[in-house]
Parts: sequence; C-alpha cells; structure tokens
Amino acid sequence: MKIVINGIHANLRFSAAHMIPEHDSCGCIHGHSYIVDVQVEGERSGKFGFVADFKEVKGIVREVCADLDHKVLLALENEFINFKSIGDSVEFTIAGKEYKLPAEDCRLLHLKSTSAEDLSEYFAHRVFDRLQEKGAEISSVQICVNEGIGQGAFFTKSI
Repeated sequence: MKIVINGIHANLRFSAAHMIPEHDSCGCIHGHSYIVDVQVEGERSGKFGFVADFKEVKGIVREVCADLDHKVLLALENEFINFKSIGDSVEFTIAGKEYKLPAEDCRLLHLKSTSAEDLSEYFAHRVFDRLQEKGAEISSVQICVNEGIGQGAFFTKSI
C-alpha cells in the first residue's frame, strides 16, 4: 500500500539559493521556492494499521526543509567548486569567480550537485532512514523536489 502527501497542500516547502556550475543559465547564484511531494510504500502495521503516520512523515520532511530553508546550498563534492576555507565564512571559487559567504547562511551538502535530482535523493534517504528508525514497515520512499509548480525530479529509495 502507498500513502501520498502533496507538498503544496501540506506546506512542505523551503526557499533556498544554489548554482549549477558550468550550466549556461543556472551557473550563477539563483533561488527557488521548492515544494516537496512524498510517497511512502509499505505494509500496513501497528495499532492503527498505517503504512506510515502522515503526521510523522510531514514532520520529518519539514525538519529537512527547515534545515535548508533560506540557505545557500553548496555541493561539497562538485568538481567545479574549489573550497578555499570553511570556518566562520565559506570561501570558494567557481570558474574564476570568488565567493565569500557567512557560514551560517550556507548549507554544505555531501552531494555532487544541488540540482532537483540530487536534492530529491538527499530527501529520500533522510526520510526513509528516519521512518525506519521509528519502526515503520516501509519498502520505499519516493520524493519529488519541485523547483516550481509542475517542474521537479523524483527519486525512490527502496529496501
């Protein structure tokens, strides 16, 4: 069985800035108002026969959203970003352009990119792991990170 949570109606959203180095139009810092849709598949279990408690799923997704909200998302594993210093400030260069941002304004992610594709995978792993920790008998979590209404990337984390 599967449960579905529509992020726009459930208020599963965050706003953040990012860049996709070397991309013609997305290579400079720009932002999105992201919306996160969730599907959880598994066996009905527990006292109430839920696949997963909607309230718990939304709470987990909101925690991940809150961690990214109003931050500059930076991919630590991106070959085109040269990090010079990570401390009180984050200093890096991309294609000869130098950046220095307060660390508190950044979220450094162990990703190759901050694309919708990589962010959906990031979310799926976190939601899947947290639900399993809470004892849900789930077989998969599918996340769609939308960069705008109707424009997003899906990733499914399965057992």
